[in-house]
Amino acid sequence: MKYSRTQTQSKAHAVPTIQFETQKLTSFAGLVIIQKFFAAIELKKTLRGCFAHLNNGKIFNRTTLFMQLITHLLLGFRELKDCRFYRDDPMVKRLLGLNRIPDTATLSRFLKEITAETIEHLRYCLREMVLTRMQLIAPPRITMDFDGSVQSTSRRAEGTAVGFNKKKKGARSYYPLFCTIAQTTQVLDFLHRPGNVHDSNGAKAFILACIDCVAARLPYTLIEVRMDSAFFSDDIVAALTERGIEFTVSVPFERFVELKGMIEQRRRWHTLDADTSYFEAAWKPQCWDKRFRFVFIRTRTQRQQKGPIQLDLFVPYEYGYEFKVIITNKTLRPKGVTAYHEGRGAQEGIFGELKSHCHQGYIPVRSLHGNQAYLLAGLFAYNLVRELQMRTTQPLRHTTAKRASLWVFEKVDTLRKTLLQRAGRFTRPKGRLTLTISANQWIQRKLTGMLGAIQLGG
Repeated sequence: MKYSRTQTQSKAHAVPTIQFETQKLTSFAGLVIIQKFFAAIELKKTLRGCFAHLNNGKIFNRTTLFMQLITHLLLGFRELKDCRFYRDDPMVKRLLGLNRIPDTATLSRFLKEITAETIEHLRYCLREMVLTRMQLIAPPRITMDFDGSVQSTSRRAEGTAVGFNKKKKGARSYYPLFCTIAQTTQVLDFLHRPGNVHDSNGAKAFILACIDCVAARLPYTLIEVRMDSAFFSDDIVAALTERGIEFTVSVPFERFVELKGMIEQRRRWHTLDADTSYFEAAWKPQCWDKRFRFVFIRTRTQRQQKGPIQLDLFVPYEYGYEFKVIITNKTLRPKGVTAYHEGRGAQEGIFGELKSHCHQGYIPVRSLHGNQAYLLAGLFAYNLVRELQMRTTQPLRHTTAKRASLWVFEKVDTLRKTLLQRAGRFTRPKGRLTLTISANQWIQRKLTGMLGAIQLGG
């Protein structure tokens, strides 16, 4: 449809007078979806047991305070003091079931009261939410990725230590180890550690515990694992083999002279694609008891042009090779093994979204368990956004070679900017509570569609 110039342009340029009044205006009208979603999954009831062991008698229920932290992160706020920006918002109050939003001091005291028992309860709830979804999907296989991610801080928080940190050298940090599920890109669990430990510290027990809890809930589902070279050890590989778990693990081949010699002496490489070739060997380090399948991969790459850059029409490239080695017990062809292992890159996207949009990298208080609780609030926020999308849309993929997620997910920030951060007004025409939102057709279709899907799912 074409519009005339008088229909599209306006001569009104006057700056309006600003006036502040107490009205039922909200900046987060899209939270009505979250309110209905939380009610449908009975989130408050699920979380209530996590804080039952703490003393009662507080003005604000601890379950509500933890839900405020989840909402705080869903709305994109980072520091605890940012709660002042929505303290008068009626939609946030309605979501939490409060007449008054707790202030910064209340949230800080709440985090300091958290105990180790509370953290264990919250971790259990996080796992149960993910496993319940996996039971509904009933996939033929579940792919578990394990890796660590650094949380840096400038303060001396309990449990932090100075360790390897390529972005903030010398900063104190935590170094939690995460287990993520590739099919839903959700975080199943985490192992909290100080920043001065190696990736493999405590990894074996954590990996086996995650596998056992998945196997207990989905006994007929094939479990497969992917890990980087930090987890290459006889103990971990033997334990996975003993349990019948399929795995691929990157090999730190630079530590083994024999592997380096095998690569240098190899003359015949089989082609995977135009730039990649491979060969296989059954091998084991001298201290291991059993041989395993090792896949050697080389990729043709352009070498970096060093020196001054000349503005020539043609600059010749010099090509070289990058090498990697994968140990596996999978029976796939090398092309399938390589594609499956390269799918680990999706976990870096999860970490990036957790840090950028759920503020995983922020450490709010000095107490260890308080910081763990804040991390858990971010993980709940992230997983709940994934669960909301799985509840309101259909999967668009089947199992791929790289084990891409079954759903095409929108990022937390995308959902926040397009749906949650919408202006609205509460009114009561004829005594019926009504939330009025700007008449945008796309928003209307999206909101009504998601609300209807939540109702059907409930």
